[in-house]
Amino acid sequence: MRKVSALLLATERRAISGLAGLYASRMLGLFMVLPVLALYADTLEGATPLLVGLALGVYGLTQAVLQIPFGLLSDRIGRKRVIAIGLLIFAAGSIVAAMADTIGGVIVGRALQGSGAIAAAIMALLADQTREQVRTAAMATIGLSIGVSFAIAMVLGPWLASWGGLSSLFWFTALLTLVGLLVLWRWVPPAPRRLRHRDVGLDRQQFKRVITRPDLWRLDVSIFALHLVLMAIFVAVPFRLLNAGVAVEYHGLAYLAIMGLSFVAMVPLVIVAEKRQRMKLMCLLAIGAIVLSLAALGLPLSQGQGLFVWLLVFFTGFNLLEATLPSMLSKLAPAGAKGTAMGVYSTSQFLGAFLGGTLGGWLAHTWGLDAVFIGCAALALVWWLAMCGMPSPPPLSSEVVALHDTQPDAMDLLMEHLADVAGVEDVMVVPEERLVYLKVNRKELDQAALARLIPPPRS
Repeated sequence: MRKVSALLLATERRAISGLAGLYASRMLGLFMVLPVLALYADTLEGATPLLVGLALGVYGLTQAVLQIPFGLLSDRIGRKRVIAIGLLIFAAGSIVAAMADTIGGVIVGRALQGSGAIAAAIMALLADQTREQVRTAAMATIGLSIGVSFAIAMVLGPWLASWGGLSSLFWFTALLTLVGLLVLWRWVPPAPRRLRHRDVGLDRQQFKRVITRPDLWRLDVSIFALHLVLMAIFVAVPFRLLNAGVAVEYHGLAYLAIMGLSFVAMVPLVIVAEKRQRMKLMCLLAIGAIVLSLAALGLPLSQGQGLFVWLLVFFTGFNLLEATLPSMLSKLAPAGAKGTAMGVYSTSQFLGAFLGGTLGGWLAHTWGLDAVFIGCAALALVWWLAMCGMPSPPPLSSEVVALHDTQPDAMDLLMEHLADVAGVEDVMVVPEERLVYLKVNRKELDQAALARLIPPPRS
């Protein structure tokens, strides 16, 4: 759009690095348990496959219930204060799980971990501390940190558990969280202001508009189903690796190879999706790969080397969807409603994780490990069929532009003129925030006309 400096300020660099690190370390602590809990459950009194699955996914329930209230609370009492409270709750949950010698104690600890639901507060603080022209890149950094933390967790979790047992994972997580508190107070700069950000936080006025959109619902269902099958299969995948002759201490290396190759395979597919506007095709391809791999993992096809091939296919599809679904959401969300759409999307993700762990545990407990994969494959097939009817997302980008000299009584007229600019597909003017939220097609955008309507600030 207009030429503005996209170079990061020193405070923005500190905010982005510190908050991305906080987000990633927290997700690392949640993910590290996935590849090892089922294997070490025999050390916990009362453990059954159903309860192991519940322990894996229960954090998603408390996270889904509390993430929006924590975000709203940060508007009232301050971002840093809410993030600190959430980190302390997360650390307490880690300590409870570390000291537990029963599966019930681990479930309580994991539920407490999820209760430290600070994702919305972190995003809001990052928005407070970054300018509009660099905010999208800042948010992308957070998204990238989550993917990296998942890959690291798959490797680090088995290694720590083989060295110090299951409790070592939770003690490490508690220590990491306390370090995060120091980062929050000493490295992340204080926010210069606490504002409402419709492209980051929840806007109650937009909520009905978001949840009644069929295209956005399909994306919510997609992230729900994706994390459901992910959580469910980790009730069974560790035992598949054992049956393939991979000793527990080498599970981390197996995940390292699988995750590394899956990222390499994913990159060209993401490029095709974004650059050639093949989002829907890549989405259906990824879901199809998940259906095929899950079905194969439930059959004799997954014996020996076939196990690694099908796990690679699964995680390639998983990583492709993790990268493309948020991009599709950004393209489809109405102007000024991306934050609300993302809140519903995140809640769907956490509910999927909760139900996935519970479903995987129930299937394993009732019908055995093969049933976990077959059941998830059947669900993923229904998901694929539901996505077939989704229209391809348009090549739109979200923009937030600050208003400097426009008079409040001219806002309605400004919105009408902006809607007439070539390449502008959706407009939302918010006078009290002195901001304009736009959905634009960059290839067709008449930047000169836009600059005339919204001139840059006076120097």
